[in-house]
Amino acid sequence: MSTPVPVELIEPGLAELADRACSVGREAGLVAVGVCDTQPFLEARAALFERRAAGLNGSMAFTYRNPERSTDPQRLLRNAASLVVGAMPYRQARPPESDGDRPNARVARYATDDYYATLRAALERVADELRGAGYRARVVADDNALVDRAAAARAGLGWIGRNTGLITPEAGGEVVLGSVVTDARLPGVDRSVPDGCGSCRACEPACPTGALDGGRLDARRCLAWLVQAPGDFPRRHRVALGDRLYGCDDCTVVCPPSRVAERRHGTGPVGSAPGPTVDVLELLSLDDDTLLERYGRWYVPDRDPDALRRNALVVLGNTGDGGDPATEATLVRHLDGASDLLAGHAAWAALALGRSDLADRRRHRPTVAAELRAIDQTGPQ
Repeated sequence: MSTPVPVELIEPGLAELADRACSVGREAGLVAVGVCDTQPFLEARAALFERRAAGLNGSMAFTYRNPERSTDPQRLLRNAASLVVGAMPYRQARPPESDGDRPNARVARYATDDYYATLRAALERVADELRGAGYRARVVADDNALVDRAAAARAGLGWIGRNTGLITPEAGGEVVLGSVVTDARLPGVDRSVPDGCGSCRACEPACPTGALDGGRLDARRCLAWLVQAPGDFPRRHRVALGDRLYGCDDCTVVCPPSRVAERRHGTGPVGSAPGPTVDVLELLSLDDDTLLERYGRWYVPDRDPDALRRNALVVLGNTGDGGDPATEATLVRHLDGASDLLAGHAAWAALALGRSDLADRRRHRPTVAAELRAIDQTGPQ
């Protein structure tokens, strides 16, 4: 744990500047805001290396790509001395009940609106306050330049929970995090928020794939990562995906502090597009440009819209009706389309919906044949 700047080393007026910066952040909508120093996050760095060595990150890069950089705030700004760290809540209305006529896919709460844009706007106001006082300031959020939860824990915003996310007293784990790095030597907090998980393990059994174990996350099983990863969606986790198109927040939603915050503050309005649900058949009918225009603010690997179509085909296999003409037409279109990736996932969906006839007539395609062999060997998964 880092040590706060001694009072005698703080320039006159900087304590007041820190208070103003935090107040500006709260006025801009941050549910929690605090200040800490820019010493490297050595514990977080060691954890990244250890988990990467164990293969727990799978194909996930992000802050794993360069742990020395992502755990050293001093690399972000010349003469960086302080971080002002903020948490923006994403209290989101629950998705409406489906009318049952068409398959709908679920979007995780943190992805139903552009909460990072709201967070960045709030942090820019904090940065402007610091710049107005003559200091340099840079906003860092959602760009893998910093392990945000480590900064937030040091700044006293909350504790890192057993689900590996930051949990705040004010909003539970339903927050997005970011920082302002500045060369102003601001006084930081002299306390950390104690671990509030205790003996609670609600998040672990809530994970659909068992990706959580003792405070460690296996990204190779984490649905929130797998919907973003390139290539095939792992066959062994397709049924577990259920109706999730993008994201998974089960371990956060069941967290008691998150549930308390929801009861205390309620949920927010349904966000802007895409909102909490997506019509699966409609998404699978969109051309590339329209699909990326509508959903492009999500992380889509290589900006390839087929990654979202892949997810949607898995959801269709889990929730669709094989006897529905619109569903059949959608499957046939992708079984016969140019993408081998999508043909394979459409074959899986067809088999899951009891339409082996659609796949069998196209077994000349290698990815379709692979799905037929898999179901012969293991049955539906």
